Amino acid sequence: MSQYSNNSILSKLTLGKATDYSQCYDPNLLQGVPRTLNREQLSITADSLPFYGEDVWYGYELSWLNNKGKPVVAVAEFRFSCTSVNIVESKSFKLYLNSFNQSCFSTWQDVQAVMIKDLTNIVEGDVKVTLFNVEECPALAIMPNDYICIDEQDIEITNYQLDPEHLKFPETNNTVSEKLVSHLLKSNCLITNQPDWASIYIEYQGNKICHQALLKYLISFRQHNEFHEQCVERIFIDLMNYCQLESLTVFARYTRRGGLDINPYRSTKHSSAPNLRTLRQ
Repeated sequence: MSQYSNNSILSKLTLGKATDYSQCYDPNLLQGVPRTLNREQLSITADSLPFYGEDVWYGYELSWLNNKGKPVVAVAEFRFSCTSVNIVESKSFKLYLNSFNQSCFSTWQDVQAVMIKDLTNIVEGDVKVTLFNVEECPALAIMPNDYICIDEQDIEITNYQLDPEHLKFPETNNTVSEKLVSHLLKSNCLITNQPDWASIYIEYQGNKICHQALLKYLISFRQHNEFHEQCVERIFIDLMNYCQLESLTVFARYTRRGGLDINPYRSTKHSSAPNLRTLRQ
């Protein structure tokens, strides 16, 4: 478990504790976790981030009441800049979204505006919120892609502890551009130890990465405890440090839990997360 797991900030979170569900809208349910908690360990500072990026969340269980008391349902997309001071703690986010269930709002735009205000306050950074009709959400369409899946590599695994040394493969001096994906990434929640499952998309240019070594490295997260955002930043930093890359993008699509999924995107390019998903998301 990471050395910051017993930080006093984490002990104050609702995550891993019994809680009651609020019956009315309550922005005070939201809790933030400083991004510095794992960035210090990775030697990342806010004024010199080695990447651009965002965290893209989808909320599948959002509902509120209109002015006549009739329920409305929607799918929500939340985009948080990786430059924000905090991330949103996921359980507090679920409790916050559930607090809309018995609250009245005149329009979809009112709900969106309230969410932008509340989430901006808690993360102290840029937030975008988009609400979709549950029958039409283009962002969640399954689109064809040209990523090469590395999961069929014939490798033997005997250790499931995080080990970036797997990336110390011989230099080839062979500069390539590749788009790779693995669906075998599993990590565990920093606090509850619940499993987190993801497909991870890696696009890079530089010294050719050994696919077997990369797969061993990704599988080594299997018993590692960190939040989604922290795992992706760790993967980004390790790949840049070990693999002599000219450009790199790392995007993880995690499966949902409690009606929310979290999808961190980090890149040397100033770009937005793409619409990549599988049947699991």
